[in-house]
Amino acid sequence: MADFFQTGAIATLHRLGRRDVNRLEGELEEIARYSPIALVLPCHVNELRSPALRHIIHELKQVKYLKQIVVGIDGASAADWRKAKKVFGELPQKPTLLWNDGPRMQRLYEKLKAADLHIGSPGKGRNLWICFGYVIASGQAKVIAAHDTDITTYTRELLARLVYPVAHTSMGFDFCKGYYPRFTDRLNGRVMRLMLTPLIRSLLGIVGPQPYLVYLDTFRYPLAGEVALTVDIARRMRLPYDWGVEIGVLAEVFRNTAPRAICQSELCENYDHKHQDISSRDSSKGLNKMAVDVAKSIFRTMAAEGIRLDTGLFDTLLSAYVRRAEDTVRHYGADAAINGLKFDRHEEEVAVHTFARSIRTAARAFLEDPLGTPPIPNWNRVRSALPRFFDDLRDAVHKDNRAK
Repeated sequence: MADFFQTGAIATLHRLGRRDVNRLEGELEEIARYSPIALVLPCHVNELRSPALRHIIHELKQVKYLKQIVVGIDGASAADWRKAKKVFGELPQKPTLLWNDGPRMQRLYEKLKAADLHIGSPGKGRNLWICFGYVIASGQAKVIAAHDTDITTYTRELLARLVYPVAHTSMGFDFCKGYYPRFTDRLNGRVMRLMLTPLIRSLLGIVGPQPYLVYLDTFRYPLAGEVALTVDIARRMRLPYDWGVEIGVLAEVFRNTAPRAICQSELCENYDHKHQDISSRDSSKGLNKMAVDVAKSIFRTMAAEGIRLDTGLFDTLLSAYVRRAEDTVRHYGADAAINGLKFDRHEEEVAVHTFARSIRTAARAFLEDPLGTPPIPNWNRVRSALPRFFDDLRDAVHKDNRAK
């Protein structure tokens, strides 16, 4: 994307001109001397044998500016845990792994529940949260970067461009969100293209330029899983444990950080990862489930900002969303045509009407329970309730990593 247009209140850092990852990494090595950097990788056991993860590890072997790498392993049996240690043990940075399903970590989760600290079900949000907690507890880093482990187009440049704006303290950014185009022989990113953006803009048309919605609409890819942030923000951040985690992170940043300290950075020329089925008939699976969780997160944040959401608004919203999304399909059809990409209009229309049902499901859930399941408490609250929890976390993680 060779443009340099600034889209709103937050800064947009574009990918322009010659790709010089060596320059970026050289500067980051100097910066890391006084602003140490941690990388967090939430990883499900199913990804351990994937070509995408093997490629990511190959690229990370060449990165010298990271102080620590923390990997959260979800869904692992004892045999899977040993496999994970072997896979990530190839990295020269000697990463620390969290066995989230292991007995030591499970005892810690029970301790949190006993203290009335709700941490939700296993998922990416909880994985990120406990990894952030370990980075904070270890006290080694000032900046945290996080990205997924299923990125098939991963390069070192992606990580460098993600972490550089926050690590480079003279820039004045506390949070960076990644963005990128997503296409192969067709346009990808259906939840973003056909659900989230039309939903946000429909809401803006109904309630007006409310700051939170304007803020969301400024991001080019709000559902991107790549973020960098200061450890201070990580301490104060409450995370959803479900698939609303990316939108939930943006809501927490909006709540805790001034817009001038927020940026988005273009990370790569193209991005691809593991694709989910849309699951048009089941709102508990696939992209349908993701859309429900994202919409619920937005509705609950809007309510917290003082916006009244009732049955009449949601009825209007559904009609406005479908009209706007159908227009969006036409726009993307033209975009695909001019670039010689495949475009299945019927498939796109099916996605729109699936997402309309997702929004209806999310609206009903909100009306039945406006508060819903609370996000995971932030780390400041955990330390207040359980002053020794960080010591216990470090001890559990170190014992798991030392055990054979």
